[in-house]
Amino acid sequence: MKLKEIITEEKPREKLIKFGVENLTNTELLSILLRTGNKEESINILSNRILKETGTLNKLKSESINNLCKIKGIKKAKACTIVAAFELGKRAFNEPNAKIKMNEPNKIYEKYKNDFYGEKQEKFFVLLCDKKLNLIKKEELYKGTVDSVTIHPREIFKSALLESASFIIIMHNHPTGDTTPSKKDIEFTNRIIEIGELIGIKVIDHIIISSSSYYSFVENSSKTSIRSIQCNR
Repeated sequence: MKLKEIITEEKPREKLIKFGVENLTNTELLSILLRTGNKEESINILSNRILKETGTLNKLKSESINNLCKIKGIKKAKACTIVAAFELGKRAFNEPNAKIKMNEPNKIYEKYKNDFYGEKQEKFFVLLCDKKLNLIKKEELYKGTVDSVTIHPREIFKSALLESASFIIIMHNHPTGDTTPSKKDIEFTNRIIEIGELIGIKVIDHIIISSSSYYSFVENSSKTSIRSIQCNR
């Protein structure tokens, strides 16, 4: 590699040090992650092309390693770096800080929406809570198709019983962006509530999430034909 190219590739890092990471473009941030270009393109040109071909950061975040390797100039090492960077960012965002009570749907949505961000398939999570409505554990139980998720109630309550949970919240996403519950969503929620009542583990809420909004069964209990799932607030 020529000296001029080495200097060019150092510029994003120099800019980060001098002006702060918030002043870097998406291309410059990606250049720092990928580090080197190839015989045909400098790292800045390669990074810019990758972003143009994927369209948005959201789409880039959602790409698998195999799909990333289909982009010219990306091999497994660079693909792994991109996937790992997005996953690390998601984990940092969701890392516990100030505790929140698990009976506030809006705060639950803000805390966990990134777990569903950019997903093209439905994912199902259960939040296990103690008697004081503090989170014990968040567990991903299933990842389904673009418009459905299949999970048996025993999988939900198996985790709750193992962790000695007193309350649970179930969450899943609608990749279409429409958080309106389907007939199956309502029937499933009623079934989970009924089973929970029988074994003494109360369902606090079922929250349906999209990239920009959420639907809480508790907040909309007057509009939806579901059994009572309210708890003391």
